Amino acid sequence: MKSTIFTNARIVLENGIMEDGYIGIQGEKIKEIGRMQSCPTLKDFHQVINCENKGWLLPGMIDIHIHGIGGSDVMDASIESLDKMTHLLPKEGTTAFLATTMTNPMDKIEKAIEKVTEYIENHCHEGQAEVLGIHLEGPFIHPKQKGAQPEKDIIPPNVELFKKWQNLAHQHIRLVTLAPELDTEHALVRYLNETGVISSMGHTDATYDEVKTAVEAGLSQATHLFNGMRGLHHREPGAAGAALLLDEITIEIIADGIHVNPELMKLIYRLKGPENMVLITDSIRAKCLKNGSYDLGGQEVEVKDGRAWLTAQNSLAGSVLKLHEGRRNMEEWLDLGIQELMMMTSTTPAKRLGIYDRKGSLNVGKDADLICLNVQGEVQLTVCRGEIAWLSNERFLQSSFNLDGLTQQP
Repeated sequence: MKSTIFTNARIVLENGIMEDGYIGIQGEKIKEIGRMQSCPTLKDFHQVINCENKGWLLPGMIDIHIHGIGGSDVMDASIESLDKMTHLLPKEGTTAFLATTMTNPMDKIEKAIEKVTEYIENHCHEGQAEVLGIHLEGPFIHPKQKGAQPEKDIIPPNVELFKKWQNLAHQHIRLVTLAPELDTEHALVRYLNETGVISSMGHTDATYDEVKTAVEAGLSQATHLFNGMRGLHHREPGAAGAALLLDEITIEIIADGIHVNPELMKLIYRLKGPENMVLITDSIRAKCLKNGSYDLGGQEVEVKDGRAWLTAQNSLAGSVLKLHEGRRNMEEWLDLGIQELMMMTSTTPAKRLGIYDRKGSLNVGKDADLICLNVQGEVQLTVCRGEIAWLSNERFLQSSFNLDGLTQQP
């Protein structure tokens, strides 16, 4: 079983930063963490990576809301598209994600569900971002708040249809975005809560009181806060106000400076804190590509200078944000510490998904998902389940060794 050790590292842990530390990896798991003074014999590892003066080691980031990247989209319903996503995402520090669908004809949603399920069960490998499950965004949403979701394919919340799709997914649907005010007697919200699936309000025209009632039934999250929902008003707090004021709700945030004003982010953070905030990208296939026209669920989206716009609906259409850029923006706007940022990109999403026993922090026994960030917040190295998935520059491996042949890396 392959083993790697990272030495002379600044390691960001749950309870502080360990200076001059090491992390030993065996196979897909973290085997040991400690200070260099107690570092094991290097010859016990196949590879030694020296992290001295190269930044911080942190847990890999988790994106619970992403549609596509690099010309590929979950709705392509193809193994090739999913494979491209899993290989490109480590470049931005994402080591795991939820493959996110969108409102479309039911047969297209079902094909996407089938392909993601096949990919999870047969094609997920070390050295690429892990598909943790499916985020079903729509079609159970409100037409008034559809945003870039095709109105013709919107349908009311339906428990029996969801059961069919969950069976098709072999129980891999982990998160559902819906309009709770259209969920009669909150039947779907209750069912999701009972079966361990996160119900998130999004593309919703719910009032504050309607959201509060849905929370009592099990609603616990808000999809891309302020976008695709009834806004905050001084006489009607709306869905956005409920998301901010109700402690039971965790919020998603797209920190690109386009979807939410950076100044408003200060108020959001003050009210919710990092334990109730999850940074997402909501990115589409145009991410990492040049300006131009792209398809989103059968609709034409124009991308120019970091902004994705559905001209026909006069609406934002996802983003082209990279997760490490969103993290860096939050650091700049709010002057946050490295641990608070880690919570929003790794710890909180892992806890929300119920996988904190294996992801979301650097601990012995957890998956060896980790990233190295420099002082500018750029990703230098990404490891997915024990394998290097992204390396910004071969020079990072200077002073590192492959002990199989006792040869120094270039």
